[in-house]
Amino acid sequence: MASLLHSPPLSSRTLLPPYSSPSPSFPTRFRCSVGEPLKYANGKPSIPLLRSDEMVPNFLTRHALTTATKDDTRLRIFSGTANPSLSQEIACYMGLELGKIKIKRFADGEIYVQLQESVRGCDVYLVQPTCPPANENLMELLIMIDACRRASAKNITAVIPYFGYARADRKTQGRESIAAKLVANLITEAGANRVLACDLHSGQSMGYFDIPVDHVYGQPVILDYLASKTICSDDLVVVSPDVGGVARARAFAKKLSDAPLAIVDKRRHGHNVAEVMNLIGDVKGKVAVMVDDMIDTAGTISKGAELLHQEGAREVYACSTHAVFSPPAIERLSSGLFQEVIITNTIPVSEQNYFPQLTVLSVANLLGETIWRVHDDCSVSSIFQVALNPIPPWALIDQFMFVISPPASVTVAELPSQRMFVDSKTNFFIEEQHSFIVCLMLGVFFPQNYAQSKFDVVKSSGVL
Repeated sequence: MASLLHSPPLSSRTLLPPYSSPSPSFPTRFRCSVGEPLKYANGKPSIPLLRSDEMVPNFLTRHALTTATKDDTRLRIFSGTANPSLSQEIACYMGLELGKIKIKRFADGEIYVQLQESVRGCDVYLVQPTCPPANENLMELLIMIDACRRASAKNITAVIPYFGYARADRKTQGRESIAAKLVANLITEAGANRVLACDLHSGQSMGYFDIPVDHVYGQPVILDYLASKTICSDDLVVVSPDVGGVARARAFAKKLSDAPLAIVDKRRHGHNVAEVMNLIGDVKGKVAVMVDDMIDTAGTISKGAELLHQEGAREVYACSTHAVFSPPAIERLSSGLFQEVIITNTIPVSEQNYFPQLTVLSVANLLGETIWRVHDDCSVSSIFQVALNPIPPWALIDQFMFVISPPASVTVAELPSQRMFVDSKTNFFIEEQHSFIVCLMLGVFFPQNYAQSKFDVVKSSGVL
């Protein structure tokens, strides 16, 4: 405890908590207040957008939230045309406005970029996934980086939620190119000082860059959503759709109460063509959760689902961070093989690609928190720590509220920029930051949906 209390103070803002183990008895369903309903097909985003007037705790209604403005920060966020809705959500989470930028295309297809505000001496973050059309969006990102460099930006970070060409990361046959390395060189030479990427196809792609790379994972968002569902841990099995994704599926299963693992053995006869050969593991009578980093044509994951049903799986869920959805992915995913298809919004999903089983989760808070931590020179990896400690008995969670009734053992520790209430019996911490009460357990946050819900703190013992 002493080492925690003397750790460097966290920034004065609400932090995004990492995923916590679903072992404690959480309610199976929850409701969070959102600023505006997200226009997704099923209306079930896992992470709500923060809006200050609705998300302030009841006992803090007299204090206005302090949001960062362009007058008191040197941080700027600009959005490309690939995924402007995600960029807006990131800016909303961070309490900033998107920077003004003009992007247009000439009649011959050339791209024109002009920053319409000064970025001299600023830390600039450019949000632009290289999703389809990959070449257009990649070229737009390069020109945005060049415009910022010529405008004397201090640091330029390319925020790439989906990194195109990541699958071309090695030579599998003679006379092939390694396009991932080429794209990394282009981004570096354009003038980027840092890259922030989400769920790269392979970890070695980070080594292709000669600049720092912050690699974040969409797993906490999906895991948090799965933890809210009424799935018994004894009935759960995590399935890797191919041998190459075993490490990803194993890490996913470990955070789902150490669920068993199954592997689909496939033999690929060509690009975007897969054939399932065998299943390693037992799925009979169980709920199978297939995990992959992306869904392109959905050939691999749909053939794997067919095999799982043949082997006796009761239900099949598909979980993926990047929804590329190249034809005929929608037809395959909506054919009835899957109970639910869970994706994130790293790539925008057009309305015509919605289908009843689709669930879209937002990674805006995850990326926004990572941007803050990079800007403040704080640890990024701590977002993904796993909490293994039980919830103290005096921290009660009802259907819609997070009610904290601290006992007499709670004391107050004064730190340079924050107050921390410490329960000496349970080692449970309550940290007051930026007009919010953020609950920590041995330095690890509660799951996102609880930590971002409204808080009703019962004032007892004169502590709060």
